[in-house]
Amino acid sequence: MLRELWESLTDALEALGSVFQFLLRLIVNSPRALIRFDLISQQIFNSGALSLVIIMLSGLFVGMVLGLQGYDLLQRFGSEEALGEAAAIGLVKELGPVVTALLFAGRAGTALASELGLMRATDQISAMEMMAVDPIQRVVVPRFLGGVIAMPLLAAIFSVIGIYGAQLVGVQIMGVDGGSFW
Repeated sequence: MLRELWESLTDALEALGSVFQFLLRLIVNSPRALIRFDLISQQIFNSGALSLVIIMLSGLFVGMVLGLQGYDLLQRFGSEEALGEAAAIGLVKELGPVVTALLFAGRAGTALASELGLMRATDQISAMEMMAVDPIQRVVVPRFLGGVIAMPLLAAIFSVIGIYGAQLVGVQIMGVDGGSFW
């Protein structure tokens, strides 16, 4: 019993060490990958721009729901004018980055994982290693940097569209004054 626990603990630490080594290789190879900005810009398009539709659509509906729920809550206290500020704070500080990260991981993360898995299955990674090309630097780092650059931009777009959705419900449907909303 104790031996099995020890073996599982050492296996978990070994896996954690492998993840840490991989992350360290990503960080070390990142400055050199910036020289090939064409690869990074292509990955920004693949992971960021292709995720834009789902981010904007979800942001609109999350903002509309937040505006509707916020209006209902604020109306009880007679302070409907604070709807814009409440929606903006909720979206920019909390809800926007979290929902964007979940959507980004769901859309772009699975696409990247399947692309890298297909490259591994068809021995493209092994072929790169045989040609003395580092697959981490050539394949993984541009995708990592593309995601790092695209994610904050997508979170900002989500928040802006979400605030517009809250304005759409609050001002256009519920009748909150537009000036006090903004």
